[in-house]
Amino acid sequence: QVQLVESGGGLVQAGGSLRLSCAASGVTFSRYAVGWFRQAPGKEREFVSAINWSGGSTYYADSAKGRFTISRDNGKNTVYLQMNSLKPEDTAVYFCAADRTFLVFTTARAYDYWGQGTQVTVSS
Repeated sequence: QVQLVESGGGLVQAGGSLRLSCAASGVTFSRYAVGWFRQAPGKEREFVSAINWSGGSTYYADSAKGRFTISRDNGKNTVYLQMNSLKPEDTAVYFCAADRTFLVFTTARAYDYWGQGTQVTVSS
């Protein structure tokens, strides 16, 4: 059973940075693609970024390009999302998700396993 735990969220001023972590247990994480999604109050869950099993392929939503960086350390069973130049519109609960595949997906329904989420709040 795959268990994902996000951490690193918090309150930050606009222009600041946060690094989110997604730690996996119970699996060989290197066999999984991982995505980050976010959901703001009253809005649908949206794709933020994704990374393939090796870290060799990464994908970003337009809103994240140039500001966010996804990476992974398979030795630590962890995927990271470095978020810089944060804006108030980045405020949301951030979720990581995993799927055992060599492909990478940007849609939430493609992922089988989800973490509980971590709150990110950006003040203006």
